[in-house]
Amino acid sequence: MSELGVIVVAAGIGSRMGTPESKQYLVLNDKPILVHTLERFQEMELVDAIVLVVGEGDISRCQAYMDQYGLSKVTAVVAGGADRQASVFKGIQALPEGTRWVAVHDGVRPFIGEARFRSCLTEARITGAAVLAVPVKDTIKVADATGVIQSTPDRRSLWAIQTPQAFRLDLLREAHERAIRELYTGTDDSVLVERLGVHVRIAEGTYTNIKITTPDDLLWAETISTRYGREGIQ
Repeated sequence: MSELGVIVVAAGIGSRMGTPESKQYLVLNDKPILVHTLERFQEMELVDAIVLVVGEGDISRCQAYMDQYGLSKVTAVVAGGADRQASVFKGIQALPEGTRWVAVHDGVRPFIGEARFRSCLTEARITGAAVLAVPVKDTIKVADATGVIQSTPDRRSLWAIQTPQAFRLDLLREAHERAIRELYTGTDDSVLVERLGVHVRIAEGTYTNIKITTPDDLLWAETISTRYGREGIQ
């Protein structure tokens, strides 16, 4: 029986990277970025099962990764939907029977550390939902359609949201099913749960837990990997 399942979403194309290959399959230190991400969860004792959501044309090569890299916790590799939200719902449907808690994670965030993940789960157990996030460091301006600044929010209340995002499974499933009924598309999974009236808590993450989407991100990822190594990411 699986208590905690992780849905790793990697069905996107990633046009901002500007490469023929999708970003999640680009090589970082001799392995695809996606494999680095999966290995992080494979090594975490608290994770019982991993569901990998990819493009339909990538299922066979991702299944081959399971044997090649010893990813025994991956219980299913499924094709994604029309967008990220639909892909997460596909992942929810593929979770093993008995799963009570679920974390949703971007396939191109290969530097998630176990300590931060545990912190996110601890917060989630209070209200049923939590996200990793980091305080915004830059001043943020709100501008109108013509580019004129309208306001400057207090950055002490602003957080940049990351993944994993952790939820009680029944809450996340209900949130997605409601969004489907109401034809609502959110920017992430937490906003779907917020619409149920659930308080989503924040667990502070790290600035190294980057999402690799551009060539600059890939350079930064190489630096993080070289400087911290696998044991240095908390």
